[in-house]
Amino acid sequence: MTSRTDKYGRIIDYMRVSIIDRCNLRCRYCMPTDIQWLPPGEILALEEIAEICRQAARAGIRKIKITGGEPLIRKGCIELIHMIKAIPGIEQVTLTTNGVLLAQYAGQLYDEGIDAVNVSLDTLDREKYKEITGFDALSDVLNGIAEIEKYKIPLKINVVPQRGVNDGDCLNLVELARHRAIDVRFIEMMPIGHGKQFTSISNQELLQKIQERYGQVEDEKKVHGNGPASYCHIPGFLGSIGFISAIHGKFCSSCNRIRLTSTGQIKPCLCYEDHISLKEALRSGSKDQVYQLLLSAIQKKPAQHCFDQDQAMITEKKEMAQIGG
Repeated sequence: MTSRTDKYGRIIDYMRVSIIDRCNLRCRYCMPTDIQWLPPGEILALEEIAEICRQAARAGIRKIKITGGEPLIRKGCIELIHMIKAIPGIEQVTLTTNGVLLAQYAGQLYDEGIDAVNVSLDTLDREKYKEITGFDALSDVLNGIAEIEKYKIPLKINVVPQRGVNDGDCLNLVELARHRAIDVRFIEMMPIGHGKQFTSISNQELLQKIQERYGQVEDEKKVHGNGPASYCHIPGFLGSIGFISAIHGKFCSSCNRIRLTSTGQIKPCLCYEDHISLKEALRSGSKDQVYQLLLSAIQKKPAQHCFDQDQAMITEKKEMAQIGG
């Protein structure tokens, strides 16, 4: 099994795998309250997801990120992680979660050898958390984070700054990295689905606020995972601060990923509706065709997204939760 490059010479070795379209929160930029759930038969079975990951490993994929919706509400999520960890060629399996059920599953995730966990958390204020997510579950998330820390599983906190919503909370979230081995990452709002309705805050603006509070920060060259984040370190802090700047710091030239939706579609780029469906080939039993379709998806990756340009050029119309976080 060898690494694969796309037509622009980028090594594509990372696949984000959405295992469910549903979630136990209603973060308003991700999942509107009137969203229509998919019929169960439309969602891939766990073994089907594992088979795609086996063929992806043949195609050069080395790292898998399990996402949703909220992956931990999918019955069998832990079993799926076990299956994917056993695939030859897969070097890393990580999880992105909202953290609500994390305390319940932390021990099992550790037992299955999960390589890292990302928790989405936009505020430490209980009332604001309810406003953003629709639920009073902040204490559950914080308990889940504490449980993951007990097992010393590498942990990142993902924050989406939104002007007029949680922009006053960002520096409080930075403080999570002061005495704890946590990376706090700020992700610019993607103009996908309901995300288009919110005013993003650039990471340059946020970095300036951090420097005003803490003084000059140190750029980090150390690799912190598989994604496109750049990191800095605040002197005296145990953890680091990361920035994923899809809009104001375009990183397409080094993009290394494809996405698998819960319905079996491979998306070469989040920005565009273009996709390749694996479901028919998968359910007909043609493993080699699944492999060939994955190779085709890698070669169809566009040179770059257009999030920073005319919104009319963005052809993806689905909500973020329907694609996979």
